[in-house]
Amino acid sequence: MRGVNADTQRAPRLTGLAVPAGVLAAVAGAFAYVGTVDPNQPGHYPVCPLYRITGLYCPGCGGLRSAHAFVHGDFLAALQDNAPAVLGYLAFAVLWTVWVVRTARGRPLKLGLGPVHLWTAGTLLLVFTVVRNLPFGGWLHP
Repeated sequence: MRGVNADTQRAPRLTGLAVPAGVLAAVAGAFAYVGTVDPNQPGHYPVCPLYRITGLYCPGCGGLRSAHAFVHGDFLAALQDNAPAVLGYLAFAVLWTVWVVRTARGRPLKLGLGPVHLWTAGTLLLVFTVVRNLPFGGWLHP
């Protein structure tokens, strides 16, 4: 009987891994598409609406170019195109790994992000956006 109980406990853990696996498949598919369809070639992706209307770079501008460079292993170009996006890719990899490990152990994923964390992230993105649009921030242009 001991084996039956262990099997019934293992089954929900394995089915719980379906969601992280689906998320990984979706992200991998998106990266595969961006890695195949070069955003540096005009006509493949729409232009950022903020950039089109105002000529200002938003925090996401260069994100597709960054993902394309990242997929091709050109990490310096990825950082040049959009450094916060590269940090986001790495953060996703760490969080996804923690999610899978915790799910496999039958424990829920708890991020514990409070208002301070969210305000800090928002402030850093705002500073990044402002600096990349100033004359001395040209090195942050995608």
